[in-house]
Amino acid sequence: MKGKLIVFEGVEGCGKTSQMQLCQEWLQNLGISVVITREPGGTELGLDLRRLLLEKADNKPIAEVTELLLYAADRAQHVEQELKPHLAQGKYILCDRYIESTIAYQGYGRQLNMSLIEQLNYIATGGLLSDLTIWLDVDVEIGLSRKRGGEAALDRIEQETIAFHQRVQQGYAALAAADPERIIPIDGTLSKEIVHQTIQQVLRDRLSWG
Repeated sequence: MKGKLIVFEGVEGCGKTSQMQLCQEWLQNLGISVVITREPGGTELGLDLRRLLLEKADNKPIAEVTELLLYAADRAQHVEQELKPHLAQGKYILCDRYIESTIAYQGYGRQLNMSLIEQLNYIATGGLLSDLTIWLDVDVEIGLSRKRGGEAALDRIEQETIAFHQRVQQGYAALAAADPERIIPIDGTLSKEIVHQTIQQVLRDRLSWG
């Protein structure tokens, strides 16, 4: 069986982690070899970059272009060390964030130059796209309320303004509209069980199996 790269995307608090775990269990029950990974932080180097990117430190500001380049460095390492080898082995990869996150967060959220972002994404990935991207579509305020109601401290991105997160959401909507065969919106406000069932059906339909 050929490997597949399935990416989960969405604003903060959209439920990616829970749905990836459910999807992993389901695929494993079907006898499919599954790997779960994430960006940033899918490699040892990536863990260091993740800490730099997400820890909030008022005395250590990160310039917006620096942030973009750090995400690109994390992705380049991740693609070479994790994604390409696992795909070559025929594994299904469930990845928490990929190139769409950079377009949505740095392109729409930070309003950086989109051509620069596209060039960096291509350099980092060598043109590797997801076979399927699941966009868990949740209203920004609902997602942030989920995060703020949890026990974990908010990271640097989660602490951004509502306006920033609304631009990110607009970015995801634009990406899904531009590539409807690959980027599939799913209502993330529905129950966990219904969202998972919908994801199962999307995978069956779009990956031509099951």
